[in-house]
Amino acid sequence: TAGEPLAPGIALGAGVHRMVGGRHAPRYRILAGLTLLPAPVKLALFMTKRIRTYRELSGEDRSGIGAQVAVQQDRVRERLRTVRHTVAVMSGKGGVGKSFVTALLATALADAGKRVGVLDADLHGPTAARMLGVGGKPLVVRDDDVVPPQGARGVRVISSDLLLAEGAPLKWKEPGEARFVWRGTLEAGMLREFLADVAWGELDLLLLDLPPGTDRLTTLMELLPGLTGVLAVTIPSDASLRAVARSLQLASEGGVRILGIVENMANYRCAQCGAQGPLFSGNAADRLATLAGAPVLARLPFDPALQAAVDAGRLGEPAGPAFAALAAALLARVEGA
Repeated sequence: TAGEPLAPGIALGAGVHRMVGGRHAPRYRILAGLTLLPAPVKLALFMTKRIRTYRELSGEDRSGIGAQVAVQQDRVRERLRTVRHTVAVMSGKGGVGKSFVTALLATALADAGKRVGVLDADLHGPTAARMLGVGGKPLVVRDDDVVPPQGARGVRVISSDLLLAEGAPLKWKEPGEARFVWRGTLEAGMLREFLADVAWGELDLLLLDLPPGTDRLTTLMELLPGLTGVLAVTIPSDASLRAVARSLQLASEGGVRILGIVENMANYRCAQCGAQGPLFSGNAADRLATLAGAPVLARLPFDPALQAAVDAGRLGEPAGPAFAALAAALLARVEGA
């Protein structure tokens, strides 16, 4: 069932839920059967009882949830039929520069002649749109398709930042009780629609910029059983090592290929003289590579000038040899598979 378009915001479901605070209002859908749970749902119920899934229900299933899930999954598969490779860029930890790496990797891949898209899966802390120079650009809606704006080097971008007013947080309108139960479903539905309703077109690579933690990776593995693989970003520190290792273990247990490790901020490059020195202690990249059985694809220096350019969305010039080498190494991994 299609929701009615809202201004501002996104219509979700059968007019029951909506995201508020938006700037542009394309027509979005979440099938009602996927979002409606018996109400009221009490916290005590979840603490004391095991809730059966729709697959375990006995008797006739009148909700049609199974069929609706299948329809949505078919739509995702059909939409991504023209996308050769889907790569999740993850870290499991905040503050390692994962979105920075994603943005510059996307432009480096485009410089190598590849058609690239970026899906910002960090719904609550979106940064990809601004980094790639499309912050504030409207989304164009044609029929049932959302046309993503093109940023630096023609990289196609979708992000919740394009749907929110400046400085506005992502908010959901849910039933008054047990709101935490609804949010995961709504967020998964929004991610599904970013995959299925955006007109990605012909792409060589679609990079999915994941937020910290492992929740979004779990959702993504369910939505994209054909995920090409994951690229893990870390900094040298032991704290980063432990967080990223958890994400890599989750990916491995889910049967997802580990494409490689990127060590960001491996050293510091002086803006005046160009000399390099260590920024953090530790050797997280090498240890993660051993644990995951995957190569270290790049060790990227911290370059304050480049960081400032990315933050401002000024990516007019090539990112430099380090990111060109990372792009080449990643292509060798995905195309040589």
